Amino acid sequence: MQDPMIEVKELTKRYGDLEAVRGVSFSVAAGEIFGFLGPNGAGKTTTIKMLATLLRPTTGRATLAGHDVVAHPADVRRAIGIVFQDPSLDNRLTAEQNLRFHAMLYGVPAREVDARLAEVLAMVELQDRRRAAVATYSGGMKRRLEIARGLLHKPRVLFLDEPTLGLDLQTRNHIWSYVVELRRYQGVTVFMTTHYIEESEHCDRIAIIDGGRIVALDTPDALRRQVGGDVITITSPDAASLAGHIAARFGGGVRVTDEQVVVEQEHGAEFVPRVVAAFPALVVAVSVKRPTLDDVFLKLTGHAIRDESASATDQLRTMARVWGRR
Repeated sequence: MQDPMIEVKELTKRYGDLEAVRGVSFSVAAGEIFGFLGPNGAGKTTTIKMLATLLRPTTGRATLAGHDVVAHPADVRRAIGIVFQDPSLDNRLTAEQNLRFHAMLYGVPAREVDARLAEVLAMVELQDRRRAAVATYSGGMKRRLEIARGLLHKPRVLFLDEPTLGLDLQTRNHIWSYVVELRRYQGVTVFMTTHYIEESEHCDRIAIIDGGRIVALDTPDALRRQVGGDVITITSPDAASLAGHIAARFGGGVRVTDEQVVVEQEHGAEFVPRVVAAFPALVVAVSVKRPTLDDVFLKLTGHAIRDESASATDQLRTMARVWGRR
């Protein structure tokens, strides 16, 4: 059996009293597109920074391409490319100048630089703008250039940390088409983080992370099967009462969220008329849909991934208190 490209065992990261990553363990196969799905503040970026040798783990162990991230950081860095959440291009330089500077830092042989520049710029469809200043690029073009830069030295692993954050849906889809083609033709292992549900569908496997812990890890289809049938959302003037009645009469998974009753049942289209007939005064509106990864996240964590802003703010406040006492 081939050794995993990334192997993580009980990895933790603490900042004083704050435990940002809490004993995560997982492995990523060579050539896999592997995703971390979770809200801001869940520990996604912290984990990537430890794997990329930008942060030292508090405890635990991680290897990448066979190299321990603590004992052999230089070997790890040579094996990876990174696209960060925040832009890291020099806007005053042209695309070509940004790439040549990166090639120099990574020791790309001089005789290979021109060919590699042409290859990665063509891949992200920026060859016609290679001599334009990055300051003139749109947000989507800058993201594509950052992906090109991350691939210039032919890494074995490409880290994409929220690679399409703030971009429109069309641009996000274009960027993901590049990533999928990249894996197909070059065999690069891709490790990405996201809080966009639809974006995680591109992954072979997904680790759902919340509060610094991995709460589930499987293929997108297998994760959706955990929900258990169709997802039926019922708006009611008394959601708690209706939930109790439905659980007692029909069974199945029933929960109350945002003054609505959410029910998991097979054959939802047949189930809805039975509920309406049984409790007409408690049903205002009904919707039925196939389960999504958002439903999986809600079931496993008790809150929607869209609640991310509060968690991120709380974490920053906690860190500020911790460092303020140091």
